[in-house]
Amino acid sequence: MTTAHNTTSPQYPFTAVVGMDDLRLALLLNAVSPAVGGVLVRGEKGTAKSTAVRALSALMPAVDVVGGCRFACAPTAPDPGCPDGPHGTGPVEHRPTRMVELPVGASEDRLVGALDIERALSEGVKAFEPGLLADAHRGILYVDEVNLLHDHLVDLLLDAAAMGASYVEREGVSVRHAARFLLVGTMNPEEGELRPQLLDRFGLTVEVAASREPDQRVEVVRRRLAYDADPAGFAARWAGDEDELRGRIAEARELLPRVTLGDRALRQIAATCAAFEVDGMRADIVMARTATALAAWAGRTDVAEEDVRQAALLALPHRRRRNPFDAPGLDEDKLDETLEEFRGTDEDPAPGTDGDDDPDPDGPDGGGPGGGDGPEGGHPPQEGGPEEAPLPPETGLPHQQDGEAPPTPQAPEQPEPEPRPQGGASGEKPAVGATEPFRTRRLDVPGLGEGADGRRSRARTAHGRTTGARRPRGALGKLHLAATVQAAAPHQKARGRRGTGLVVRRDDLREAVREGREGNLVLFVVDASGSMAARKRMSAVKGAVLSLLLDAYQRRDKIGMITFRGSDADLTLPPTSSVEAGAARLAQLPTGGRTPLSEGLLKAHEVLRIERMRDPSRRALLVVVTDGRATGAPGAGRAAGGPLARASRAARLLAADGTTAVVVDCEAGPVRLGLAGELARDLQGTAITLDELRADSVSALVRTVQGTRTTHGNRKAA
Repeated sequence: MTTAHNTTSPQYPFTAVVGMDDLRLALLLNAVSPAVGGVLVRGEKGTAKSTAVRALSALMPAVDVVGGCRFACAPTAPDPGCPDGPHGTGPVEHRPTRMVELPVGASEDRLVGALDIERALSEGVKAFEPGLLADAHRGILYVDEVNLLHDHLVDLLLDAAAMGASYVEREGVSVRHAARFLLVGTMNPEEGELRPQLLDRFGLTVEVAASREPDQRVEVVRRRLAYDADPAGFAARWAGDEDELRGRIAEARELLPRVTLGDRALRQIAATCAAFEVDGMRADIVMARTATALAAWAGRTDVAEEDVRQAALLALPHRRRRNPFDAPGLDEDKLDETLEEFRGTDEDPAPGTDGDDDPDPDGPDGGGPGGGDGPEGGHPPQEGGPEEAPLPPETGLPHQQDGEAPPTPQAPEQPEPEPRPQGGASGEKPAVGATEPFRTRRLDVPGLGEGADGRRSRARTAHGRTTGARRPRGALGKLHLAATVQAAAPHQKARGRRGTGLVVRRDDLREAVREGREGNLVLFVVDASGSMAARKRMSAVKGAVLSLLLDAYQRRDKIGMITFRGSDADLTLPPTSSVEAGAARLAQLPTGGRTPLSEGLLKAHEVLRIERMRDPSRRALLVVVTDGRATGAPGAGRAAGGPLARASRAARLLAADGTTAVVVDCEAGPVRLGLAGELARDLQGTAITLDELRADSVSALVRTVQGTRTTHGNRKAA
């Protein structure tokens, strides 16, 4: 199924969604003005993100399409390049707006469509099966868990969103069709962030979280249980509210062309975007369209300052991030100061306003259509079913939830309570801040993998340079034209070839074998013991790990983090795609105590064993950040049962599994013991210093990592 319409039971009503004012407002503004550019919904799991988005389709106005056109061409302005065209004066279909869902694991052919290569080669016809982009034309394209979407699908979405069209190119055979859609995505930030290019394509963004008010949570459960027990009856009870909201959307759409965006509002928009240093001009345009839609939603023909403010809160938070560790959100005090600074610079206020010196005491709604039932500023009405008890007043969700995003790496952590005075290195010391992150050299896994597309290690992938050809395994991927012709050529006489066409059969088809790069699992094992507790030293270590986290984000890796101190090792961060979570855990990491190095390595061995069972194709890179010291129970460090001997045995256990390892040597001072180098030899990896980790270092780090593994492999074979 390509659409979200359920033929067996009604969709959960949009007006029955409790709370989430910002989410409902953002969706309704896009229903009023699709030019706003869609919505990205960020929030924790189980907050009805998908329910609210899917319910939007029932509120969208129906569309007219050319009868029989698979690409939803408008009868009044059909696409001249439509593969089903040219269109004459045929029948017209009046149908609901489609909501098309793009699964995270969809193939490229499923998204953009597929050509019948066999017919294209043998008959010269463009037999094309449309994909989801064609289905979504003039409708809604919804991507749940959009941050988990594969890179090659993200690239296709970016192209279609930028050009308003989809192109399918296969060995010189091309098909183009229109693909203009409203892009709506939902995501859980704990699972990783979006690429900046795709993030910028969403017009608006909202943060959602479950209410902490017991009464509101009770109402959510009551309504959901009522819907599950009798979907049709529940939908019928809310039908009146749905019709009322649908009518208000239609009124706002009709009013939208008459809304005036005055010079004062334009200056405030431009000043706000400049003050928050957003990149490019898309933010200014989105803010202007959003403010205009807000005015139309409130039933006004002029854009007020409150519209500009609300537009900034919806359109700018995801555009002001300078790096993956920046917390989303907007400084509302700074926003108010910017709007205040540019208030009254326009001598002639826009028609219908009272002027800046005498604001309308009744608020921006001004008694417009439907304004009496909703909060001021154009928020959607607070719905109540005819048989439901009145809800307590709902409060709008904050635009930035406390604790949902990590602090910036440059910012110092919140001070922790003073530790109890203890002697020696065993006392715990509070967390310290990290130094400025830097660009690191690429650490990669030797050999050729077959993992998920990424940017770290060499792998056989669906994209990249062509290195050979093979028979298709299942559906045909990328056609290798030369190999296909070579396979078919010897059989042309036996197949009775006549004319210029090549007689091609399924067995002749060959697909290209391509080599690109994959994403890996980068598992950090970080020493947080007393030997690392010197403030400047630990700050430098944290800065190095943050730099590696940033590198992992850019290379599309999964990351995990193990820390060891005291008497044990902890899996501080289970393997995840969220580098932000890793940065947050690292920022809060205290130091002190003994150095249970062997426990850290054994914990890494167990984590990697489990991850190999979960995802056998994803190769791992182990990064151990330590000075190589190991302490524990009293006893000789290198004795059979000593801490260094136990660490050596744990390292050799990892090496026996073929784990690629890098030891970042944090030892400092004029006297060095070289313990990190010994650990690297036991791991059959390589040791590098913090200075060598930098990309501008003269050390050929990548060659060193690969060469070390090769040397140890040859030695083992000998």
